[in-house]
Amino acid sequence: MLINAEDRISHIQPEIYGHFSEHLGRCIYGGIYVGEDSPIPNIHGIRKDIVEAFKNIRLPVLRWPGGCFADEYHWKDGIGEKSSRKKMVNTNWGGVVEDNSFGTHEFMELCELVGCEPYIAGNVGSGTVRELSEWVEYMTFDGVSPMAELRRQNGREKPWRFKYLGIGNENWGCGGNMSPEYYSGQYRQFRSFCKNYSGNELYYVACGPSGADFNWTEVMMKTLKTPGWWTANAISLHFYTVPEWNNKGLATEFTEEDYYTLLNLNNYTDELLTRHTEIMNRYDPEGNVALFVDEWGTWYDVEPGTNPGFLYQQNTMRDAMVAAISLNIFNRHSKRVKMANIAQAVNVLQALILTEGEKMLKTPTYHVFDLYKEHQDGDCIYCYSQNENLAEGKNVPMLSTSASVKNGVLTLTAANCSLKDEAKITCDVCNFEASSVSARVLTGEVHAHNTFEAPEAVGITGLKAEISGGKLTFTLPACAVAEISLK
Repeated sequence: MLINAEDRISHIQPEIYGHFSEHLGRCIYGGIYVGEDSPIPNIHGIRKDIVEAFKNIRLPVLRWPGGCFADEYHWKDGIGEKSSRKKMVNTNWGGVVEDNSFGTHEFMELCELVGCEPYIAGNVGSGTVRELSEWVEYMTFDGVSPMAELRRQNGREKPWRFKYLGIGNENWGCGGNMSPEYYSGQYRQFRSFCKNYSGNELYYVACGPSGADFNWTEVMMKTLKTPGWWTANAISLHFYTVPEWNNKGLATEFTEEDYYTLLNLNNYTDELLTRHTEIMNRYDPEGNVALFVDEWGTWYDVEPGTNPGFLYQQNTMRDAMVAAISLNIFNRHSKRVKMANIAQAVNVLQALILTEGEKMLKTPTYHVFDLYKEHQDGDCIYCYSQNENLAEGKNVPMLSTSASVKNGVLTLTAANCSLKDEAKITCDVCNFEASSVSARVLTGEVHAHNTFEAPEAVGITGLKAEISGGKLTFTLPACAVAEISLK
């Protein structure tokens, strides 16, 4: 392995370590939000233990309210006295009743408690231009207007600050089944009426492609630019690591072959980002428009006995490996990729946290975000790993790595994807004087996971590493993710 600290590739925005919370299953209700009358310790209904867990990993940005739910969400239903808020059917996720007790005020308070940026996904699919423009005014205007007065009547005198505004979600699918040509016109109209108020500067995110839909990216990049400026700051990309849509399997039941097949698909993320970036570079060589991977992660069959529409799945060391590979890829592509949001934060898909009543556990995926948090706001540097392929006919390198420098500290993250062999690593560290090294590792049998009966079965432990004469040495166990810090 070779690291060159002077070869700085790009800046790693903290938002690459972002998250996603949708009104889906038990992500919000029974997860993040339990209500003020709950015996579970809470702040205005928001679970204290989840707030502290988010703060520990320095959660930088949280996307809400969806997802597919965003394009059927009408924000005025979620403000005012809770007892008088409208109820609706969540047609996308389980057909359950949504009582709107968690709305704009509750979400913005959650972000304030965690210390993260809000990322609002606006309703284009079933909403109106006026509805979205008034939501922005309600949240950010400090003057005299109908929406500002309505906010004050609902208990918030001063406006909030928020940066990220997504104009629609998956408008190629559940957000309206639109063509890219039609959506681009819708985007420009909605964006025109979402104004900056009272010093709040919006960062506009247009719906981008699903997976390998390169034509969508092509059309968006053709149409987003007007003479002299871009109408969007970013476009989004959604890509899930799904074995087979009609035969996903369970999170905890898989073979060695299944594992390597999944990692092969996970590594395809690198090719996807490369190809979408190449298209964006042709139209925008200066890099004015960012790429947000604002939904990513694994997707399996739901746990037996749970609502199929709730997308509740367990989380094993296999998921930890997917998270580690993905985050290393995002780091390496951080010249164009400026945000990524794993799906989802709590109780849904590749969740960081699972809850059951008053019980709460951190999944192996959560621990990967803990190991990687020092990359936030660092500069990605050259990091080469001599590798071997673990599966014939598949792209599964044994090692996945990335490195960054920040405030005089070099952080290396490395995943050993082998299920059988440890990796004895010698790394030449160039152009960085290190006098000390510390390391942490997450490792375990690939099916290992945390349960409410054994919530700490999988966790972070210490790892021995040495630095001498510019050579870093350490041994990664099989199926392991590590953080090595050089000072």
